[in-house]
Amino acid sequence: MAAELMTSPKVVGAKQVRRALEKGTVAKLYIARDADPALLQPLVQKSVDLGVRVEQFDSMKLLGEACGIAVGAAVAALLK
Repeated sequence: MAAELMTSPKVVGAKQVRRALEKGTVAKLYIARDADPALLQPLVQKSVDLGVRVEQFDSMKLLGEACGIAVGAAVAALLK
């Protein structure tokens, strides 16, 4: 799961993920369990509506590391 995020085209952050979902370019959504549910809920709902698989990371810190960034990430998406 983490290797996939390091090597594949992706977007990180709620705004970029929302834009990618609206364009229909998201292959898989990753969310952090400790992120704000109010931030994640609309993105998860849109993913479910589009049939995009959603996977969880234990923390924002781990998701950020998996994406290769120095800060935590609430949400990230692999692109098609």
